Amino acid sequence: MPTHRLLSVLTPLLITGVAAPVLLPFQPSAAPSASVASEVVLTEGLVIGGVAQGGRRAFAADAVQVQIVRGDWRAPNAGDTVRLPDGSSRTWESLRANAQGIFESRALSGGYLAATVASPTERIALLEARGNTMVYVNGEPRAGDLYDYGYLRLPIKLHRGRNHLLFVCGRGRLRARLLPATGPVSLNTDDSTLPDLLLGEEAPLWGAVVVANTSEAPLTNLRLEARVSTNQETPKVSPRRLETTLPVVPPLTVRKVGFRLAAPHGLSVGTARLTLTLRRSDQSSPQAAAAVATADLPVRVRRPNETHRRTFVSDLDGSVQYYAVNPAQNPSPQNALILSLHGASVEAIGQADAYGPKSWVTLIAPTNRRPYGFDWEDWGRLDALEVLRLAQKSYPHDPARLALTGHSMGGHGAWSLGSLFPDRFAAIGPSAGWISFATYGSSGSAAAPTTAPPTGTEALIRRGANLSDTLLRSENLRMLPVYILHGDADVNVPVQQARRMRSLLTDLKHPRLEWHIEKGAGHWWDVSPEPGADCVDWKPMFALFEQSRIPAPAPAEIAFTTPDPAVSASCYWLRIDQQETAMLPSRAHLAWDAASGTLRGETRNVQRLTIRPALLPGKSVLRRIEIDAAMLTLSRSGTTPIFLVKEAGHWRLTGKATPASAKNPERSGSFKQAFQNRFVLIYGTRGTPDENAWAYARARYDAETFLYRGNGAPEILPDSAYDGQLLRGRNVIVYGNADINAAWNVLLRDSPVQVRRGEVRVGKTVHRGNDLSCVFLRPKPGTSRVLVGAVCGT
Repeated sequence: MPTHRLLSVLTPLLITGVAAPVLLPFQPSAAPSASVASEVVLTEGLVIGGVAQGGRRAFAADAVQVQIVRGDWRAPNAGDTVRLPDGSSRTWESLRANAQGIFESRALSGGYLAATVASPTERIALLEARGNTMVYVNGEPRAGDLYDYGYLRLPIKLHRGRNHLLFVCGRGRLRARLLPATGPVSLNTDDSTLPDLLLGEEAPLWGAVVVANTSEAPLTNLRLEARVSTNQETPKVSPRRLETTLPVVPPLTVRKVGFRLAAPHGLSVGTARLTLTLRRSDQSSPQAAAAVATADLPVRVRRPNETHRRTFVSDLDGSVQYYAVNPAQNPSPQNALILSLHGASVEAIGQADAYGPKSWVTLIAPTNRRPYGFDWEDWGRLDALEVLRLAQKSYPHDPARLALTGHSMGGHGAWSLGSLFPDRFAAIGPSAGWISFATYGSSGSAAAPTTAPPTGTEALIRRGANLSDTLLRSENLRMLPVYILHGDADVNVPVQQARRMRSLLTDLKHPRLEWHIEKGAGHWWDVSPEPGADCVDWKPMFALFEQSRIPAPAPAEIAFTTPDPAVSASCYWLRIDQQETAMLPSRAHLAWDAASGTLRGETRNVQRLTIRPALLPGKSVLRRIEIDAAMLTLSRSGTTPIFLVKEAGHWRLTGKATPASAKNPERSGSFKQAFQNRFVLIYGTRGTPDENAWAYARARYDAETFLYRGNGAPEILPDSAYDGQLLRGRNVIVYGNADINAAWNVLLRDSPVQVRRGEVRVGKTVHRGNDLSCVFLRPKPGTSRVLVGAVCGT
């Protein structure tokens, strides 16, 4: 056991929305020489439950995690107890797996399972665990397979002797086994992202597959050949090959890599064969590189008018994603475009298949990054908006005929996106949709108050939940038609969710509100013989979509609320650029009087505003703005944007937009904003062996979790490889501190927050100690929108 305990960064988890893992003591050792010889199924362990609070919390009260943070953790024995804050205790108990190798216990619904694996030598294995949120492997945090997908196989290092595995579990079941590593690199095709091939399509497409690095050195100079052919090749169909140079795969981890593929001439509807060949280039003779891994995959071949998958490279993290299309049977620039959001556990292609084909509309179904993903918030919301932009460029439609719908979790997504962006849609139609975490599936701890609690730290943390509270911005929904659809016997999402929103919008005197509650219907229902499931493909709702248009010209009166301008800032001719207090709701209610050329209204928690006169209805000229008792006269009128700033509680006109160095819609918000813009994770290598091990392990954990939860492909680099020019324009997350990470002085030298061994400086305030941790977000020097995040400790 090393005497220097690794720093423990205990923060709100950046990816999963629960308390983040910390690192147990870790002892670096020499490189292993072999893999486990055969499969090892875990059948014995110790379990403990009732040690953590349930619900969605920024900081989970977890008695086992407290032991880890304090450095008091030791591998338990049967009968050991853990004391809770209220003075009671819980006991570690023995548990055996059943005949199928599955551990089952109520204690595993929010509890832990500890197991040991003995190894005669240092070896590599692939850990496949199903049903866990995460796992500590000899003290290092690794991603888990909470939803039991079964495709997450992580390379781990077994030490000689006893190896300790601590699984954090959430669903009452766990199956874990160690699999042999067949070589230093392998392909895992169980988690592939592939397009459908369309008849007549010849342009190259994107796919993605997981590469596992089972060595302790980075994998470089990798090439992946994709060969598409028929299952039984004929002289008429010659295989088509494309080769892609792959990015670096870091040591002892997995990375999902993108590759190019293309259909050969002469394919017919059905299934083609995709053969992947992974090679490691020989610099002296690249053509002579031998194959190190191969795999075969089926690829669907579809007609252009059938539902199908489309792939793209995401600007969020450079990963390959897909969306599903239910195309209009009669393509036309006059058609409508509908964005449909799927429910939990549903694939995007399944969502598209749930609708019957229509002549007048193309339906697009994004993925939310995974079947569970992010509840259409955070990166799920960004996925929906990115897919929407792509679809608007790819499919002929009338830009004013854009509707939004979704079912279950996707119904919540329709409420969420519709209330955040009321000017982007002609109508919305939530089906079986829950409102927010505060009203559904929560103990109440996640409720986001309209005003912050009185305590400073608690207020800061709880304000971050405001973005998830749809009710805070429900007034925004008055600007677009709404159709509410639900079954009154729904046991998954109670119909009270629909009735509450209907009552709220009725009280707000919503001008175009329609609804239907199907008697006796559950969560998924279909009562008509027509194509499509009625719970999503409901004829009266689609009639509303067919009739609705985004208003042009824009409304003369706007009442718009946003919890965060970095997420949602604009509504027609109004933009909220900056808040007085970050993450509290900001509201602007302005009305345009064309007869007098005056804008009148009031604001709350708004520091900066932009007005776009060119978008105001009518041909009148804006001459005066009366806002919060201030009367501002424009010396010159025109169509250029007008910028307002509040100073000492009083509004004034300013001829300049919000400075790029200040918080603005392009660069502000919560720490999650760092995980955008093709972000790269930079871990420190200039510390002690323990410190360097921590920095890499934490970066690797975040990357693996983003892969699992968000189908992501973050790039991980050591600080020695940081190149400001090469990574120009990309967000950066720095792991370590100023003494550990060489990139710190380049990226965070001028930050008012400085972290070194033994101290954290915030402005002129100095906090000293070896047990301090910190996360913060800063603008990247010399850029207008790039961010730098820091995950660090003393």
